[in-house]
Amino acid sequence: MDGTREAVTMVASGTRAALPAVLTDWAADLRAGRIDAAGWEHGVEPGWAASGAMALTGHPDGPPLGLTVPLVARLDAALAVIRTLAAELGHPLTASDGSDRRPVAGAGRPGAEYPAASSTATPPGAPASAGQLLGERAAALGLTRGGLLSPGRAARLVRASDGWLAVNLARIDDVDLLPAWLERDDLAPADDDHADENRPAEARPVTERSGPGPRAGDPRPAGGPGPAGDGGQPASRAIGTVRPWSAIAAAVADRAAAALVERAELLGLPVALVVDPARAAADEQALARGQRFPFAPFLVDGRPPDAVTGRGEAGAQRGPRDGFTVVDLSSLWAGPLCAHLLGLAGGRVVKVEGAGRLDGARQGPAAFYDLLHAGHASVVVDLRSAGGRAELVRLIQRADVVLEASRPRALDQLGIDPAAMIARNPRLTWVSITGHGRTGPWRQRPAFGDDAAAAAGAVAVDAAGRPVFLADAVADPVTGVLAAAAALASLLAGGGHHVDIALREAVGSLLAGRPALPERDPTARPALRGQPPLAVAAPRMRVPAAQAFPPGHDNARLLAGPAAGGSSC
Repeated sequence: MDGTREAVTMVASGTRAALPAVLTDWAADLRAGRIDAAGWEHGVEPGWAASGAMALTGHPDGPPLGLTVPLVARLDAALAVIRTLAAELGHPLTASDGSDRRPVAGAGRPGAEYPAASSTATPPGAPASAGQLLGERAAALGLTRGGLLSPGRAARLVRASDGWLAVNLARIDDVDLLPAWLERDDLAPADDDHADENRPAEARPVTERSGPGPRAGDPRPAGGPGPAGDGGQPASRAIGTVRPWSAIAAAVADRAAAALVERAELLGLPVALVVDPARAAADEQALARGQRFPFAPFLVDGRPPDAVTGRGEAGAQRGPRDGFTVVDLSSLWAGPLCAHLLGLAGGRVVKVEGAGRLDGARQGPAAFYDLLHAGHASVVVDLRSAGGRAELVRLIQRADVVLEASRPRALDQLGIDPAAMIARNPRLTWVSITGHGRTGPWRQRPAFGDDAAAAAGAVAVDAAGRPVFLADAVADPVTGVLAAAAALASLLAGGGHHVDIALREAVGSLLAGRPALPERDPTARPALRGQPPLAVAAPRMRVPAAQAFPPGHDNARLLAGPAAGGSSC
């Protein structure tokens, strides 16, 4: 972006202030492909090689794969937007210099090298590069690249008769639905499938806990995503059975890919067709949402950010300078990462979980959960009762930002309408994270980070021309960063906006200049003799500021608070 542009120029005409120019200019530059990187080596963006994401991309017995687009540079530009907006709100982000990152899991338990839970802990600092965020969960879990298998081994790319599919079996219920999806019962695991399940503990699928169980005093979640489960891979319970990948591959080989995707949607299975990026941005879902190639990173009040015009009067309210309250209803990775970044920018974050279904990420590596949730208040409400739902509404009414990651029907079942909530509280910014978007024919289709990326064409291509997964559920951290930028922009404009961000569209927005998948990606073949090797960094994780609070730690303080019109949380 042009550094001479005024960062927060506000255009006003109507009832709400326009989004800050720093956001709309970034969105325009992103779609035009004007954000690039310098110093490419071996055809690889240096930020990609340094991020830890490249080390997670490719086959286990082959080289890590580069990309033909500057994905990390474009994500870094979004982090720069966050830094600018946070400074305008009076809370500049401190940067991590990388010295507080670790390539190991297991911290965050009694005796760890960071403090116990505290509301006054010093934040760990934002990463120097947003690329670091792409590999932090893999560092915590000890994941490695899997090629056709995702690094977490919960998803696999399989070839149908007319194309490739990304099949995600992150939940035990997904495995149970396989006979209904494929209309056959002979789906016994093969020896190769058993070998994958018998890998060392630190490299098992992310649906199995890596390391010891929850720390003492943490109740074990009932399983699955929380009341607003987002696109991350659930880490709440062990699969308990071997995924029959070999049988699945054989069963789909002679069947049409589109028919398999449609049948999976009816069953609630996260299955996606792997397509060229330009084709993804021209399908029925993209057209229904007014998208084109490359995707807009998110919609604001139903429109791409570079198309949103001002609707506020001159002198419209600017964002809060004394901090702001974030009610976080999300779980797993994308939503909590957004909440983490908003917390670094001055937000008072209140994590809300359902009493019958806590955040499944609590069953993952404690260090990764602590990293994203340290210093955040914790509230647990009974969403099955009228009283619990009323408590949730009261929390929402006192918020400046609400962050949720549920499919639309989940909010409908709770009787919560984002538009009505914004109408009651005109300063409210509502951020919705879904797999494919809150509108359009695919609005109820489930998606997790790996399959959503494949659905956008965000895959790498090996030497044989086959797709391979891009890093670890790459759509999740990308979505978390972009959602935080959008939320801060709305806050600075005075609120009143609904941000609709889809995992598929968020990662697809970084693919300008790559309308079609290449025959193969850089480094897919060995380097020429005498050519110096490319330095590829392993995934690493920042050290958490402190342990996260246990579920319900702040119930007494926050659920007894004032109703609408009272003070912030």
